[in-house]
Amino acid sequence: MQAFLKGPSSISTKPLAAKERGAAGAAGTSGEGKRLKPIPWVEKYRPKNVDEVAFQDEVVAVLKKSLEGADLPNLLFYGPPGTGKTSTILAAARELFGPELFRQRVLELNASDERGIQVIREKVKAFAQLTASGSRSDGKVCPPFKIVILDEADSMTSAAQAALRRTMEKESKTTRFCLICNYISRIIEPLTSRCSKFRFKPLSDKIQQQRLLDVSGKEHVKISSEAVLYLVKVSEGDLRKAITFLQSATRLMGGKEITEKTVTEIAGVIPKETTDELLSVCQSGSFEKLETMAKNLINEGYAVAQLVNQLHDAVVESEDYSDKQKSVIVEKLAEVDKCLVDGADEYLQLVSLCALVMQQLTQN
Repeated sequence: MQAFLKGPSSISTKPLAAKERGAAGAAGTSGEGKRLKPIPWVEKYRPKNVDEVAFQDEVVAVLKKSLEGADLPNLLFYGPPGTGKTSTILAAARELFGPELFRQRVLELNASDERGIQVIREKVKAFAQLTASGSRSDGKVCPPFKIVILDEADSMTSAAQAALRRTMEKESKTTRFCLICNYISRIIEPLTSRCSKFRFKPLSDKIQQQRLLDVSGKEHVKISSEAVLYLVKVSEGDLRKAITFLQSATRLMGGKEITEKTVTEIAGVIPKETTDELLSVCQSGSFEKLETMAKNLINEGYAVAQLVNQLHDAVVESEDYSDKQKSVIVEKLAEVDKCLVDGADEYLQLVSLCALVMQQLTQN
């Protein structure tokens, strides 16, 4: 029996070794491939230090002073997405601790992680209670505290936020907290009073243009000046969205020049001609035409929520409608937007909206 078991193993030893060598070679090549793997431009051009953060001058000034003294208060960053909140605190932490100690000293919890009351009581509390010591390898002053970053803190339950209050006070000698959120009103009052609050403003058009041209220059992307302006317009102060659209457009065009039309396709924006046509169909007073137009829009795959946003701008900025017409139409736009968020049928909401617009425009 033993001979039978030994036999095949002794026979197959050499081929196996050869196979393993092949597998090791394959692993080596795949490892090399992994190193060359391209990363998203959003990550590639994320600020590496506080000075690289664009447009948030007040926050940068305070952080730089804090970094000089190697001391930080508890922080609360709030503002729209894509304005640099997470990037700023990560850049500050890297400057404080250096690349070696960064992993040990920073605990980052995002909305995707479990952040109920139990996690706050156990994981965060245990991390906060550890004493921080040691010096940086480059000889710079290393602060005697750790940083807990709670990203998208406005999605935490009130109970979990309440559990943080005492930990924040008790562990103030060894830990600093940085809460990041979009809506400060969803953070409980006791937490906001324990933090220095900083509002991150939507990035100005000029700063966004500058950054986009900088990225396109480094990546050798051909882009027309109209496309850059349009990219800034559709991203609405969100630099992350703008850079993502730029990368998508580059992949789509494959080396050719990016135009305004390309950006429209990538961003899922409804062309101005289509919204103008919809308003003129409403003005014609023919419900059959309106129904056909609504069906076409849905079949084309346009999002009605996007159409609502664009119609709002078109109606408010237009001088063809009276104030009363504008107020009635905008109120209906708000209703439709709420219904869409609640999961209503897009086609029915679009027909309902267009019918009211038609009623308002044909009354005169």
